[in-house]
Amino acid sequence: MINVSIIGATGYTGMELVRLLAAHPEVKIQQITSESFAGREIAEIYPHLKDKFKMELKSINIADITSKSELVFTALPHGISMEIVPELINSGLKVIDLSADFRYQSQALYENWYQQHLSPELITEAVYGLPEINQKAISTARLIANPGCYPTASILALYPLIKEGLISPDNLIIDAKSGVSGAGRKPSQQLHFCETAENFKAYKVGEHRHQSEIIEKLVGWSGKEVDLIFTPHLLPVKRGILITCYAILEEERLRFDLIKTYQKFYSQKEFIRIFEDKELELKYVTGSNYCDITVKKVGPKKVVIMAAIDNLIKGSAGQAVQNLNLNQGYPEKMGLELTGRYI
Repeated sequence: MINVSIIGATGYTGMELVRLLAAHPEVKIQQITSESFAGREIAEIYPHLKDKFKMELKSINIADITSKSELVFTALPHGISMEIVPELINSGLKVIDLSADFRYQSQALYENWYQQHLSPELITEAVYGLPEINQKAISTARLIANPGCYPTASILALYPLIKEGLISPDNLIIDAKSGVSGAGRKPSQQLHFCETAENFKAYKVGEHRHQSEIIEKLVGWSGKEVDLIFTPHLLPVKRGILITCYAILEEERLRFDLIKTYQKFYSQKEFIRIFEDKELELKYVTGSNYCDITVKKVGPKKVVIMAAIDNLIKGSAGQAVQNLNLNQGYPEKMGLELTGRYI
């Protein structure tokens, strides 16, 4: 049993962390924080937790958290986590951070896309928490940087074929679609019902920060230069990500060979499902920690690779719990044996 706290428990990601960890057989939640709702019960903010989990939200008190916790989940906005994480680490706690603050190995790259980094001494220590690729490092890490939702799906889709030299790392295209919850809980005009319902649009074309995260990890792990275009779109649904990647084979291959590459690469991975004869749909994965992947040939050397995840679970809170399990030596699926809701 491990004692944990959640700093930032009332955003969508924090809420999902509470829901998942409250049901985890080897986790005891000691404290949950929210600056906006301190002093109120979590079930007042999220009534679906009534009679399932009872705890008062507190303001952040690092001394109180460190006295009660062994591991802390930080589900805070980018730029805020890096102010708090060093004190947690220096107090001997382990941290799983769900912001972008420790995802990059390059300080310059982070600062180019976000802001000045206030804790550069932790950048190289932080381990990128993509369990299917980085499991060994996660198991011994003090600081785990949970990946972004788009990078989770994109890297899992592309990395095996790039690593094996089957597709060209040049001129890749990632066409990504996400539900509205990916933008967070904070209200904004572009997320109002009348702006999103019965609508579909691209946004931040060529400017989305996740593009740099995807490239850095693909380059670092494959050892190859990667050039890609990443275009995100907003779907009029609450949750889920479906990405479609377009790539060129280095030489002609049968689709059978490509499928077998994925099956071999992810053969021991609990949350990867390879579909051989079916296109993907969001309803297969929403509500679960699975990443579904398939690949199709559309010409002698052209391929389309698809991946689908729930952005709040495999793309965020569920992956954080998966990282906890690996780091603490628990079964990887513990607390995450969730089936997609389908409808």
